[in-house]
Amino acid sequence: MSPSPTRGPLLLGVRHHGPGSARAVRAALEAARPEAVLIEGPPEGDALLPLAAEKGMRPPVALLAHAADDPGRAAFWPLAGFSPEWVAIRWAQEHEVPVRFIDLPAAHSLATGADGPDRAESESETDAVRLDPLAVLAETAGYDDPERWWEDVVEHRGARGAGEDVLGAFEALGEAMGALREAYGDGGHRRDLVREAYMRQRMRAARREFGDAYAVVCGAWHVPALRAKTTVAADKALLSGLPKVKVETTWVPWTHRRLARAGGYGAGITSPGWYAHLFTAADRPVERWLTKVAGLLREEDRQVSSAHVIEAVRLAETLAAMRGRPLPGLTETLEAVRAVMCDGSDIPLALIEDRLVVGDVLGEVPDGAPVVPLQRDLTRQQRTLRLKAEAQDRELELDLRKDTDTAKSLLLHRLRLLGIGWGTPVASRAGTGTFRETWRLRWEPELSVRIAEAGIWGTTVLGAATAKAEADAAAAEELGELTALAEQCLLAGLAQALPAVLRALADRAALDTDVARLAKALPALARSLRYGDVRGTDATALGAVAAGLAERICVALPSACTAGLDADAAAEMRGHVDGVHGAIGLLADADEGLRERWSAVLAVLADRDTVPGVIRGRAARLLLDDGRLPAEETARLMGLALSPAASPADAAGWIEGFAGGSAGGGTLLVHDDRLLGLIDAWLVGVPERAFTDVLPLLRRTFGAYEPGVKRTLGELVRRGPGGAVAAASASAAPEGFAPELDAERADAVVGLVRMLLAG
Repeated sequence: MSPSPTRGPLLLGVRHHGPGSARAVRAALEAARPEAVLIEGPPEGDALLPLAAEKGMRPPVALLAHAADDPGRAAFWPLAGFSPEWVAIRWAQEHEVPVRFIDLPAAHSLATGADGPDRAESESETDAVRLDPLAVLAETAGYDDPERWWEDVVEHRGARGAGEDVLGAFEALGEAMGALREAYGDGGHRRDLVREAYMRQRMRAARREFGDAYAVVCGAWHVPALRAKTTVAADKALLSGLPKVKVETTWVPWTHRRLARAGGYGAGITSPGWYAHLFTAADRPVERWLTKVAGLLREEDRQVSSAHVIEAVRLAETLAAMRGRPLPGLTETLEAVRAVMCDGSDIPLALIEDRLVVGDVLGEVPDGAPVVPLQRDLTRQQRTLRLKAEAQDRELELDLRKDTDTAKSLLLHRLRLLGIGWGTPVASRAGTGTFRETWRLRWEPELSVRIAEAGIWGTTVLGAATAKAEADAAAAEELGELTALAEQCLLAGLAQALPAVLRALADRAALDTDVARLAKALPALARSLRYGDVRGTDATALGAVAAGLAERICVALPSACTAGLDADAAAEMRGHVDGVHGAIGLLADADEGLRERWSAVLAVLADRDTVPGVIRGRAARLLLDDGRLPAEETARLMGLALSPAASPADAAGWIEGFAGGSAGGGTLLVHDDRLLGLIDAWLVGVPERAFTDVLPLLRRTFGAYEPGVKRTLGELVRRGPGGAVAAASASAAPEGFAPELDAERADAVVGLVRMLLAG
């Protein structure tokens, strides 16, 4: 039937993304059979509504509107399968009824910031007091939790009774909102007055076309304002002079996680996964939900049986009855799960809340949805490379010796350069070779905006990344920016952009006289050369720049390390020395003389008493590890550094540079009794007052050692002089072991070992 003309249009006030509201909307539309459906949303989306009926459209999705000349100025209107607005759209399409959006156009809201509550980004303006209508109604009804009140009065109520009962429920909710607006005015939502004026204008246009035989689906808060008697002139006055921008709109995939209020979404809900379940469960929602929970826990290797599910259902129902609730809600089901399936632990419960209560469902949009050319090219490459966009984290292991994996790596690196962070490089568990890469992928809805923003650089991922790299090179002000950019270009295979980046890099390096900045820049260049080799990129010009940079560092570093560095500056310079040492190790393959020159620089640093102790110690250690510092010379340098003439702080710094970090310093002391004895003798002789000053530094040095190394060092020191030698001697054999190797018994296992190795 159609709405009665005397009653006016059918106003269906809903809660955004409420499954109970969605079921009630469907029942109300079936009962009223309106000739048109108007929905809260941007009118620019009207042209996209036919796509909602296509097979490739699977919510959650969102209408995306962005300023044509500034894609970063954007707004989203998310819709889930259980959103009342989505249900109304699909009902209208199934019944061949006109459906239109009636909210303030995005052209105005993006120009003024007066966007609706469904915008994904947080509003830039915050009011001192913004009324939460549901919280007020819940408190009035005696509830301390708005979500629990809503579940009891709406979600658990369902669509019981005849159509008139459903319409009566909407009338009652509208009257409640009317009372709130009489008491609180706009409730701190001042922007809504403009939006509601525009909605009334669209309703007047619908009345001229359909009479009162149309329905409006909007937030329940707006119903009193849309029902109010206002003049056309008054509404036009509110709307006059609004700024306007040109906008573009499309559909984009959305996720349940981004529907959650915890994600910063103003109109969000706390449990989108739970709400989706309530909407789709045909019957026995609690039993079906707890069965899902049991399945998830079994996937995580927890022992959960059917008996657990039955007992959890009983407990949830008992809790609901004790609390006077019509059905168990999310609170009762989670409490039952914690007690019955999780043994009272919150750890598996957190997994359930993350995976099921919220969830990572990612929607899909049909190919016919309008997109920028860059998005189209990205979609094509995703399909070719079988890289599916997914809402949950997943790791991708790549072997760069395979063409397909190399293509995936290039795509992900190019997207990172464009600011489209679909993938993040992480440490590989399969190895650390240059032929391996590991990525953590996660698709977020906001990446659609980043793609639109990056569209200004080109129509393909390769072309856009190349143009962006060239522009970044021209705008770079620091040498480090250019070296990092050169590294990105090689990782992303941007051969056309590399010459411009290298020209800018050479020019900047020639003018930069700060040794610290030069030293900080060199490691990235050395890594870039290695990546170029892996990807087959010609990096000859980059090698020349890196070699020139290394030569300048070799010349200038000794004087830079003696210029009265304080403790923090010395520690920073020590890090630069490590970085340059590693970089020269990579560059020296092409120039062995460079390694010799660098070793000479380290020798100068290690023997110059005006260099801070932490740098002298580090230089000595690097020379020792490279086999360029004899043991006797090492002991001499340590003896000088730890002599009574040296200040305790400088001596402690030397120890940190020489034996600190994770480079095997503790193991070195375990196997070199002479060096350990020097440190032990120095430490015993440090004056009490000075010891307090150097203690934090020493704890940082020795605290980084492995527990086994620390225990061994303690035992060696306890034994006194010669402890290291004694520990290696036969007399120090652990209890239960013979003092010498029993060759006959050892030979007995040789055959078995060979069989194991052969297998």
